[in-house]
Amino acid sequence: MFIIEDKLVSEEILEKKFVCDLSACKGACCVQGDAGAPLNNDELGILEEEYANIKDFLREEGRQAIAEEGVYTIDSDGDIVTPLINGKECAYTLFEKDGTASCGIEKAWKAGKTSFRKPISCHLYPIRVSNQTQYEALNYHAWEICKPACSCGESLKVPVYRFLKDSLIRAYGKEWYGFLCEAASAWEAQNYQADSE
Repeated sequence: MFIIEDKLVSEEILEKKFVCDLSACKGACCVQGDAGAPLNNDELGILEEEYANIKDFLREEGRQAIAEEGVYTIDSDGDIVTPLINGKECAYTLFEKDGTASCGIEKAWKAGKTSFRKPISCHLYPIRVSNQTQYEALNYHAWEICKPACSCGESLKVPVYRFLKDSLIRAYGKEWYGFLCEAASAWEAQNYQADSE
């Protein structure tokens, strides 16, 4: 672990390779799991305000789940998350013709109908963020359904922090991401030297 400003960053974010391979996983992260996508407090008001601009991009089943539970809900662990459809996929999930799951919020964003791209927890995956006493901790989350992404990342030699450049900048800013890249370069050089000895 190393510290960048008030963020505690796992070395796995520099070490692990990851590039989403939707042709292999079919967007399974939108469907599998025992709860919806985690939401932070800032996103609750945004979803409430933006839902009118997003709802036309959702399936009827999703709109029904949101009508019953709200634009967000609380899971069994007490976390605030997106609602699910019949305990399965996220209520904001769409399915493309080939069966690949995609995000209705992001589809509305791409169409210019909302300024909210998607929950930051989705955008940052496979990084999971947790609040510690003094720091916000960024950890790599390994999930069986993401094995194709790990294989693709290994093949392309793309570490997690590079794959997530846009989402990390969205979450923490360009300057912070620049510090992360500097730390990654130093870490890589140190490991290369250790491997050479």
